[in-house]
Amino acid sequence: MLRTKSQRKKLCPECPVARVADLLGDACSLLIMRDLMEKPQRFGEFEDSLGMSPRTLTNTLKRLEKEKFIARKHFTKPVRSHYELTKKGRAFNSVVDAMRRYGKKYL
Repeated sequence: MLRTKSQRKKLCPECPVARVADLLGDACSLLIMRDLMEKPQRFGEFEDSLGMSPRTLTNTLKRLEKEKFIARKHFTKPVRSHYELTKKGRAFNSVVDAMRRYGKKYL
C-alpha cells in the first residue's frame, strides 16, 4: 500500500490494476474483505480472526469505510456496532474467490 500522494501519482494512476492493488492489495484489507464475505463482523471478531494489532485493524477499517468498501452499522440496544460489505465491497467477492481458488490449486 502506498502511503503518500506522490507515491500514488507515480504508480500509473490510469491503470485499474494498480489502483485496486493500492486500495486492497495489503494482507489486512484482503483478510477483512474475506471475513466480511461470510457475515458481518464486530471489531473483536476481526481481532480474534486476524491477530493484528488494534491500531492496524482500526486504521484499515477506517480506510475501507472511507473508500466505501465497508459500512459500519450502529445499534442502540444493546449498544454495539458491526461492519458489513457495501455494494462496492460485495463486487470484490469474485476477486477474493479467484484468489482462494488459485491458492488451493497452486500454493
